[in-house]
Amino acid sequence: MVLSKVVTIHQNTDFRRVYGRGKSCVSPALVVYCLKNRAGICRIGITTSKKLGGAVERNRCRRVIKEAYRHLMPLCSGGWDIVFVARTRTLRSKSTDVERVMYSQLQKLGVIAE
Repeated sequence: MVLSKVVTIHQNTDFRRVYGRGKSCVSPALVVYCLKNRAGICRIGITTSKKLGGAVERNRCRRVIKEAYRHLMPLCSGGWDIVFVARTRTLRSKSTDVERVMYSQLQKLGVIAE
């Protein structure tokens, strides 16, 4: 099974728009912000604070979040801009644990249809 490439958000203005106008859902492992877009595709952005640790720890958090999202990507409906913010519990979590949390949060926010 070939998984398609994840489309990412790069512009600071896009991140700020999602933070300002989007809906959010919080858990100990992850914070998710999402906002409908007109592009018709789901785009993601991942934020990791320096509070999490050095570059190695922050990059691991990004990889874990990206891998968890890659498994849930086919379930996402419509066009959404989604920003994931890593928290301290993400450091100790595996991608399957983050995927479980991410699935429930995306369901609450309406990105994944019931």
